[in-house]
Amino acid sequence: MKHRILVLGAGYAGAYVAGTLARRLSARDTEITVVNAEPDFVQRLRLHQLAAGQRIEAPQLADVFAGTGVRLRLARVTAVDPERQVVAVADADGGGELAYDTLVYALGSHVADQGVPGVAEHAFDVASRPSALRLRERLDRLGRRGEGGSVVVVGDGLTGIETATEIAESRPGLSVTLVARGELAARLSAGARRHLRQACDRLGVTVREHAGVEAVEEARVLCADGTALASDATVWTAGFAVSPIAATGGLEVTEDGRIVVDRTMRSVSHPNVYAVGDSVHAVGDNGLPLPMSCASAGYTGMQATAAIVARLTGGKTSNTKLEYLANHISLGRRDGILQMVDDAAQAKPKYMGGRKAARIKAAILRTSLWATSHPTFGLPKRRRRLAAAPDASAVNRVAA
Repeated sequence: MKHRILVLGAGYAGAYVAGTLARRLSARDTEITVVNAEPDFVQRLRLHQLAAGQRIEAPQLADVFAGTGVRLRLARVTAVDPERQVVAVADADGGGELAYDTLVYALGSHVADQGVPGVAEHAFDVASRPSALRLRERLDRLGRRGEGGSVVVVGDGLTGIETATEIAESRPGLSVTLVARGELAARLSAGARRHLRQACDRLGVTVREHAGVEAVEEARVLCADGTALASDATVWTAGFAVSPIAATGGLEVTEDGRIVVDRTMRSVSHPNVYAVGDSVHAVGDNGLPLPMSCASAGYTGMQATAAIVARLTGGKTSNTKLEYLANHISLGRRDGILQMVDDAAQAKPKYMGGRKAARIKAAILRTSLWATSHPTFGLPKRRRRLAAAPDASAVNRVAA
C-alpha cells in the first residue's frame, strides 16, 4: 500500500510542499493529495491590489499540479482527527473523510476582528480573494456614484499600509484614512517612518495615530477618544488569526491556535503531522517565533519537506535556516520601503525607499508566483524510494 501524504491548503507554503514532495519521492511508493477550497492559487500578498481594482494573476491549481502526480481535491476542511488519521472535508457532493499516513497542515490564516463590535457585520478585509473582491465591488460603486467617498483602513501593519496607499493611488477620487493604534509604523526605522509619512502626504492619505477603535458601524468608525470617522468602506487589517480546526482536533497548539512543532516543523503531540506557513508556531534561529509572512511560509515549507523526505526514505534531516531578514512594503505601484531587521527582529537604521524598493518587492512577488506555478522546476529528477519501514525509527532520525 502506498504511503498517503495529505496536504491541507495550497497557498504559498502548501503548494510548495506538495510539488517538492512529488518530485523527490517515488510515485510507486507515495500518493500525494492536496485539499484546497478554491480552484486557483491566490496571491495573498497582492490582494490589496485586487481590491484596489487591478488585475492579479490566479493560476488554476489543476494546471499548477499537472504532470506532477499530485492529486487535487477541491473541498473545505472541516475537521482533523489525528488519532484516527483522517480529515473531514465538505464539497458540492457532500464531502467525506480522507485518510492519511503523513499530514501537512497549511491552512493559513484569516482576519481577526479582535472582539471589536461591528467588524464582522460591516468591515471589509483583504485576507482572502472573495473578501478582496467584495471590497473591490464596494469601491466600484463609490466610484460610479460620482460623489467620491471615504475609506477608513484600520490597522497600520504592513497589510494596512499597503492597502491604504494602494487604494489612494488607484482611486484618487476617494478620501482614504489610515488608523494606527499607536505611532504610525512604529516598528520601522526613523528614516523609513519619514518616508512613509511623505508617501501618505503625496497620496493624500490622512493618518490618525494613537486611535483605538471601539466599534465599526455601517457608515462610521467609533474611536476610543469619542471621535467618529465617517466611512463608506471600512477595511479591517488589525491582525490575523488561524482556524480553530487544529485545536479542536486535539493537536498541541499555542494560545492563538497555531500548531506547536519541533525544529523540523513536526507536531510535538502527533509525530505524523507537520505544520507550515501561518498555521505553525515555529521558533526561528534568533529564538523568536517566526511572523506570519510569505518568507516564513517558504522557510517552514522547505524544512518540513526536508524532514518528511528524510523520515520516509531513511535519511538524515538537514536544518533549513529559519530567519527573518526584512520587511518589504509597497506604497502603490511606484514607491516602496525595504526595511532590514537585525537578529532580534528590530529595524536596522538604514532602509531603502522609493521606486527601487518597489521594484524589488514586485520582483519578489513575481518570483513567488512563478515558483508556485512551477512546483517541480529545478528539483532532482531522481525520485527516492521509501524505506522498508519508514516510521519504525522516525523519532531517532528526525532532529528535535
